[in-house]
Amino acid sequence: MSSSPVGLHRVLAPSGVLPQAADRLDARPAIWPDEVRIAVERLNLDAASYRQLAEAHGGDGTAIRAAVLDIVKARGKMQNPVTGSGGMLVGVVDEAGPDSPLGVQKGDRVATLVSLTLTPLQITDELKDWDGKSEQVPAQGHAILFARSIVAKLPADLKPELSLAVMDVCGAPALTARVVRSYVDKGTKPVVSVIGGAGKSGSLSLAAARSAGAARTIGIVPFQAEQDKLTQAGIADVVALADARDPVALANAVADAGGPADITVVCVDVPGCEHGAVLSTAAGGTVIFFSMATSFSAAALGAEGLAADVTMLVGNGYVPGHADFALELLRAEPGVRGLFESRLAED
Repeated sequence: MSSSPVGLHRVLAPSGVLPQAADRLDARPAIWPDEVRIAVERLNLDAASYRQLAEAHGGDGTAIRAAVLDIVKARGKMQNPVTGSGGMLVGVVDEAGPDSPLGVQKGDRVATLVSLTLTPLQITDELKDWDGKSEQVPAQGHAILFARSIVAKLPADLKPELSLAVMDVCGAPALTARVVRSYVDKGTKPVVSVIGGAGKSGSLSLAAARSAGAARTIGIVPFQAEQDKLTQAGIADVVALADARDPVALANAVADAGGPADITVVCVDVPGCEHGAVLSTAAGGTVIFFSMATSFSAAALGAEGLAADVTMLVGNGYVPGHADFALELLRAEPGVRGLFESRLAED
């Protein structure tokens, strides 16, 4: 059997599906000519997955660590069976096949820009250096990248942990900027509301919206402490408090902040925010869902039930040039960098 650029040759079960949809992957270290093997240094679990694991195990770090190990051992990849999501990783290229098109070589420190849900992965250190209490996971093991994978060399001017945190969410600001520019190109400077504006993807999306020409940026957060942090960061024109799971409260908060929004970006890692996002968006507007906690049936049926004429986009995590764009935003916006560094310090 020959290798497949999308990794079909690594699917163990069920047959005929892509690696992301597979129950089990072959994570053996020997590579095909078009593959790359990464010596893993750190995993970054996506926020929705980590939140679910933490809630399921009552915040018990030992139990969370055991759950992650069990998932990887059973599936040959890190894919939370409840949320369906994974994260990404940082490591060093251990071997690059002669036919690999990824442009990396042995010794390069890289971040994978494809999800752990489709990346063959083996952990060899039992995650002994991780206390289970943060999304970033020191780890030893290996991962396999396919010919159609995406990988970026880590910049020398940023700590690996910071680069990893940024690259984990770099699709959100890139797509936000693209959508904002599409409005500006048509002669409209949009009002942009970002639900979860103090988080990683949210803060970058606010900065991206401003840089792309938004008329007004609104950051929505659920707690006073986050409102204070986001206000101090200075990347939103208005920071409003609202529980995004309460549609009326969210719509009122956005309206009071200068809405309704022409573009709403959903960056929270909790379920139940779909109806509020739709209700707080102007007729003819756009809602971009970047949360893996989103129920897309709830979003679609909610929009129908509200007779809401909105375009709904699913952020798929990839826009050409997304990693470089997000890193440049981080460098250019001290407020964004401060939020990221504060979050890493808390972890």
